[in-house]
Amino acid sequence: MAGGGKRKRLSLSKLYSFACGKTSLKGDQSQMGTTGFSRVVHCNEPDSFEAKIRKYRGNYVSTTKYNVATFLPKSLFEQFRRVANFYFLVVGILAFTPLAPYTAVSAIFPLIVVVGATMVKEGIEDWKRTQQDIEMNNRKTRVHQGDGTFKSTGWKNLRVGDIVKVKKDEYFPADLLLLSSTFDDGICYVETMNLDGETNLKLKQALEATAFMHEDSHYRDFKALIKCEDPNTNLYSFVGTLDFEQNLYPLSPQRLLLRDSKLRNTEYIYGAVIFTGHDTKVMQNATAPPSKRSKFEKQMDKIVYFLFFALFMMAFIGSIVFGVATNNDLDGEKMKRWYLQPNDSTIYFDPKKVGMASIFHFLTALMLYNYFIPISLYVSIEVVKVFQSSFINNDINLYYEPSDRPAHSRTSNLNEELGQVDTILSDKTGTLTCNSMEFIKCSVAGTAYGHGVTEAERGMGVREGESVKGWDQSKDSSTTKPHIKGFNFKDERIMDGNWVHEPQARIIEKFFRLLAICHTAIPDVDEETGKISYEAESPDEAAFVIAAREIGFEFYKRTQTSVAVRDARKRMSVIVRNEEGKLLLLCKGADSVMFERLAKSSRGFEEETRNHVNDYADSGLRTLILAYRELDEEEYKIFNHKFTEAKNSVNADREALIDDMAEKVERNLILLGATAVEDKLQEGVPACIDKLAQAGIKMWVLTGDKMETAINIGFSCCLLRQGMKQIIINLETPDILSLEKTGNKEAIAKASKDSVLRQITDGKALITGPSGTAETFALIIDGKSLAYALEDDMKHLLLELAMSCASVICCRSSPKQKALVTRLVKSGTKKTTLAIGDGANDVGMLQEADIGVGISGVEGMQAAMASDVAIAQFRYLERLLFVHGHWCYRRLSSMICYFFYKNIAFVAALGIFEQDVSAASCLKYPLLYQEGMKNLLFGWRRVLHWLGNGFYTAIVVFFFCSTALQHQAFNPDGKTVGIDVLGGTMYTCIVWAVNLQMAMTVCYFTKIQRGLIIYCLCMLYLFFLAFGSLSPSMSTTAYKLFAEALAPAASYWFTVIFVIIAALLPFFAYSAIETRFFPMYHQMIQRLESGRHEDDPEYCDMMRQKLLQPPTSVGFSARLAARANKLRRKNKNQNQPQYS
Repeated sequence: MAGGGKRKRLSLSKLYSFACGKTSLKGDQSQMGTTGFSRVVHCNEPDSFEAKIRKYRGNYVSTTKYNVATFLPKSLFEQFRRVANFYFLVVGILAFTPLAPYTAVSAIFPLIVVVGATMVKEGIEDWKRTQQDIEMNNRKTRVHQGDGTFKSTGWKNLRVGDIVKVKKDEYFPADLLLLSSTFDDGICYVETMNLDGETNLKLKQALEATAFMHEDSHYRDFKALIKCEDPNTNLYSFVGTLDFEQNLYPLSPQRLLLRDSKLRNTEYIYGAVIFTGHDTKVMQNATAPPSKRSKFEKQMDKIVYFLFFALFMMAFIGSIVFGVATNNDLDGEKMKRWYLQPNDSTIYFDPKKVGMASIFHFLTALMLYNYFIPISLYVSIEVVKVFQSSFINNDINLYYEPSDRPAHSRTSNLNEELGQVDTILSDKTGTLTCNSMEFIKCSVAGTAYGHGVTEAERGMGVREGESVKGWDQSKDSSTTKPHIKGFNFKDERIMDGNWVHEPQARIIEKFFRLLAICHTAIPDVDEETGKISYEAESPDEAAFVIAAREIGFEFYKRTQTSVAVRDARKRMSVIVRNEEGKLLLLCKGADSVMFERLAKSSRGFEEETRNHVNDYADSGLRTLILAYRELDEEEYKIFNHKFTEAKNSVNADREALIDDMAEKVERNLILLGATAVEDKLQEGVPACIDKLAQAGIKMWVLTGDKMETAINIGFSCCLLRQGMKQIIINLETPDILSLEKTGNKEAIAKASKDSVLRQITDGKALITGPSGTAETFALIIDGKSLAYALEDDMKHLLLELAMSCASVICCRSSPKQKALVTRLVKSGTKKTTLAIGDGANDVGMLQEADIGVGISGVEGMQAAMASDVAIAQFRYLERLLFVHGHWCYRRLSSMICYFFYKNIAFVAALGIFEQDVSAASCLKYPLLYQEGMKNLLFGWRRVLHWLGNGFYTAIVVFFFCSTALQHQAFNPDGKTVGIDVLGGTMYTCIVWAVNLQMAMTVCYFTKIQRGLIIYCLCMLYLFFLAFGSLSPSMSTTAYKLFAEALAPAASYWFTVIFVIIAALLPFFAYSAIETRFFPMYHQMIQRLESGRHEDDPEYCDMMRQKLLQPPTSVGFSARLAARANKLRRKNKNQNQPQYS
C-alpha cells in the first residue's frame, strides 16, 4: 500500500438517505459543450497537448489592490480624485509660469509631500495583503508525478488536470473532483466554514467507479475526461460528466470539493483539479479590494467646490476692478498712477492691453488666494487620523487576553466613519457565536431539568438590574472537574445516576438512550488512554452524544445493522433493534414537525413540553423534540424494501419517494421530551446588540447557515423575540418543488421570481396594513430567494421591505450575495454601513461596506487581513463605535470646521485630544451615537455656521481696527497710524480671537490643550520682538514695531480687547442659548456630568429619561419591554369588571 495508510472499512453511505444516492444522467448533463458548459479537463494529463491549448488559469491567487505595474498610475488617480489635490496640481503647474506671485518650489513641494506620504501609506497597507497572498500560494500539497508517487509542491504550481492527495485537517488547494477516500465507499467529511460559515460538516462521496482507487499506485495509469460547467459564483451547484473506461458518469455538487474548505474526520482523499486560482468558486465570489473614501472626504470635496466658487468670484470681481483701474490709468499720454511705472512693466499692467492684463491678473489672483483652500488641511487630517488609529490600537479595553490579540486599525482613512454607522451587517458563525454547541437544559416527561444560564438570560438580568441565578461550568470555581466541551448541564436530580430515583425514570432512560443512538457520529477510541471522542457531522450532534455519555449512556461502537432516515424536513430517525429484540424507531426533530406526528394516546405532557420549548426559545436555545415508536417485523420489512428502492433510484422523483417513505413510518410517535442546546454566543453579544439597538443602529445577519439555525441564533442574540412577526421568504413551496422536478430551468426561474415578488409584496402589505403599525416585524430570506430579490427590477422593493423591519436575517447566503446585499444597503440608504465577519467568505462583504471590521477568530485571518479594523470579539464593537467612533467623528468634524476659521497651527489640540463626554458616558448613553448617524456635527448647516463665523470675525477685525485707529493720534507723540501699526494690531486681534475661540469650543481641557493655547499666544509676542530686532533691511516695516510702537500705546491694548469681545460675543451667546434651551445629546450629558443642575432634580430627570430609554425593536431591552406590556395588558384585562 504505497502511501495508502490505514483504511476505514465502514460504509458510511448506509447511514444516509439523501447524501449518498445515485445521480441521474438526465437533465443538466445534456448541456455539456454548450455555452456556459464548455470546460474540458484531462485528468492526470496536465501536460498533454489538448490541455495546453485551452490555456486555463494557473493556481496563483492575488487579492492585492495594486501590483508593480499599476501602483503608480492607480495610486496617483486615487490621490487626484481629491478635489483639493487636483486644484493644487493645477496651481503647481501654473507656478512655473511668470504669472505666479511666488516660486514654483513653494507651490509644488507641499503637494509632493502630501501625495507622496499618502501613496507610501497605501503601498505599505497593500504590501501586507501581498504577504498574505505569498503565504497562501506557497502552502504545500501533494501532487501525482505520473509514476504512482505523490510529491509535495506549492499550491501555486497546481494545474488543471493534476491529481492531488489531501490529508486530514488540510485545506483543499483548488476545486477538486473527489475520486476516492479512506472509506470504502468514497465518503469524506468537509468543513465549509470558510465558504458559507456553517459549522456542520458536509458529506461528500466519490463515484462508485473511482471509489476503489484508495492507494497511490492506482493513479499510475489513471486517465479520464471531465466535461463540466464553466467557472461561476454558485457554491451549491455543479454540473458535469466523467468519461472513465468508456463509461459516462454524471457529476453533481456532492462530488465537488471547493478550495478553502477543509477535510475533516477522513484520513485522506484523492481528487482531480477542475478549477484553479481565480476560476475557483471561492475566488469567483471574491471582490476586488475597493478604494474606500469616507463621507467626510466626500463632504470636504463639496466644501472645496464651494470655497473655490468663492475664490473664483473674488478673483473675478478683483480682476474686473483691476481692469477698470488700469484702463483709467491712461489719461492721454500721462499716467495717473505714475509711481507704478506702467510704461516699464510687461503686459501685466499695460493700460493699452487691459483685456489681457485683466485675464493675467485673474490667474494670478487664483494662485494668490489659494490659502482659501489650504493643502495643509489634508496633511493635518492625516496626522490626526494616525494618532486616532494609535489610540484604537493601544486601547487596553479592546485587548483580548486569551488569544493575545489587540485591536488593529489597518487603515486610518475611515476613523470618523466609525461614529456614523447606521446599519451593521454581521456574519453569524465565529462572529456572533463561538463555533461550539453546549447541552444546557432538557424537558423529560413534562419536567424541566438543568440550571444553566444563557448569555441572553444573563444580559436581560443585567438590564433589569438583577443577578440571574444559574450555573455555568466554565465559570464555576467551586468544581475541580475539567470543562467538558459541548456539555454545560447541571441538575442533581439527573446527574451521578440519580435519575433512577425520579418518578419518570423509565422515560428518562429512553430519552437519553435516544440521544446516544439517533445520530450519525462516529466514535474514535484512543488506544492508549481508552477515552472516546466523537467525530460528528455537526456540533449539536456531538453535544447530544456527549450529554448522553455524561449522564451514563455512552455510545462506543457503530455497526451497520441500523437504518437512518435523514429527512430534509427538519427531523431525523433511526431504526434499531434493542436487547429485547424489539424494533424501535427513534426520532428527533423540530417542534413544528414533531408534535403533529404524535399519537393521540401519548400527549399526556405535551402542553408542559410546549411551554418549556417556548421558554427555551425565548432564552435563545435551540430545541429538538424527542419521540419514538415500536415497529412490528412485517411493517419494517415492507419499509426497508421500499426505502432501499427509493434510495437507489436514479429518476427525478428520488427525494420525493424517500419523503413518502419517511412520512409513512414517522407517525403515531410517543413523546419523550425536548432538548435545549445553546449555540454558544461570544461573551457579551446580546448586551452589545442591545446597546447598538438603543443607539438606533440597525442590525442585519448574513449567514450561510440553514434558516432554522439562523432563526435560533436570532433568538439567542435577541434580534428575534416571541411575539415578533416573522416575514419568511423562501422557495420551499410545493409548487416550486414540483416544478423543480421537471428540470425546466426557464419555467423554474420564472415561477421562482414571481413567487419571490409576491412574497415581498405581501410582506409590504402586511407592514403597511391596519395592524402593521402596532406590530414589530423581522424579515428572514433564504439564498435561493435572495438570488432573484437582488435582481435590478426587484432589489429596491426588497430594500424597502427590509428597512421597515426591525431585524433582517439572510440565510444560505453565498459570499457574493453577502457582498451584493451590503452594496444594496449602502447604495440604497446612502448611509454608513459596517460589515463584520471572521472568515474568508466574509471578505467580499467587508470590502463592499463603508467600514469592514474583521474578527481575528478561529476561522483564520483572511477577514482580519482584508478588514479596515480588526478586533478579537464582537462585543468590542460597542466600545469601538460608541467611544472611539464618536470621539473620532467629533474631533474631526470640529477640527475641519474650525480649520476654515483659522490657521492649522492652532487646531492640533482640537483634532487629537478633544472629548465632549467621557468614555463611560459614551457607553452609558447609546443615544449619543445618533449625532454621528445623523451627521449633526458636520452637516452643511454646521459647516456654513463656522464659515459664517470666520467671515464675521474677519469683518470685525478689519473694520473695527481700521475705524478705531483712523485719523487719531496713536501715541503721546501725536503720530498717526500707518500700515505697519494697523497690520500689527489686526494680526494680534486675529491670534487672540482664534485662540480664545478654540478655548470656548474645546470641551475636554487637558494640560496639552492649555499649554498649546498659551504657547501660541506667547509665540505671537516673541515673534514680534525677535523679528523686530532684525536689521531694517530684513524686518522692513516691522523693525522695533512692537517694542517702540505697539506696546507703549494704550489705544493698541484697548482696541485689541474691544475687537476680541466683539468677535466672540455672538458665538458665546449662540452657544449659551443652544445649550440651555435646545441642547444636543452631548450637551445634555455634559450638564449631567458637571452637576450644575443638582438643585433642579426635575430638569435632570427629564434629561436622563431622554437619554437612557430610547424605544428599540430588538435586543433584550425590547424583549423586556414586550414582557412588561404583556403583563400590563393581562392585569388590565383582569381588573376590568365582568358582566354576566
